[in-house]
Amino acid sequence: MAQVEATTERIIAADAETVFDALADYQGTRGKVLPEHFSEYEVREGGDGEGTLVHWKLQATSKRVRDCLLEVTEPSDGRLVEKDRNSSMVTTWTVTPAGEGRAKAVVTTVWNGATGIGGFFERTFAPKGLVRIYDALLANLAQEVES
Repeated sequence: MAQVEATTERIIAADAETVFDALADYQGTRGKVLPEHFSEYEVREGGDGEGTLVHWKLQATSKRVRDCLLEVTEPSDGRLVEKDRNSSMVTTWTVTPAGEGRAKAVVTTVWNGATGIGGFFERTFAPKGLVRIYDALLANLAQEVES
């Protein structure tokens, strides 16, 4: 099984603390900024960063839907990690200052991919699709915190 990785980033015109707090706000902001690829969003425990348990379905393609149950941790300053209890998928959000009143938000998702020809297609196409989804999420987040 090869590890599959998708990474994207965006500079947001808001300070790093504001951007991080918005990402960690699963009870409010996070649900508002999710693009249409996410459904059945539900905070099951917590709701603000560390200790949150959140559920959603991620429709990566017209035929591929992941049922995600994510445990949220904050291992260090500026990082938010979502580990899926239903798969090997781990998403790490890193927010750092990027100059006066600006922040760089980077999202990286990794998971253990399939083997064989299916794994080849997964490694080739899944990261591109996931990057498009997270680019939309980051654009929505920017719109939310920049206004």
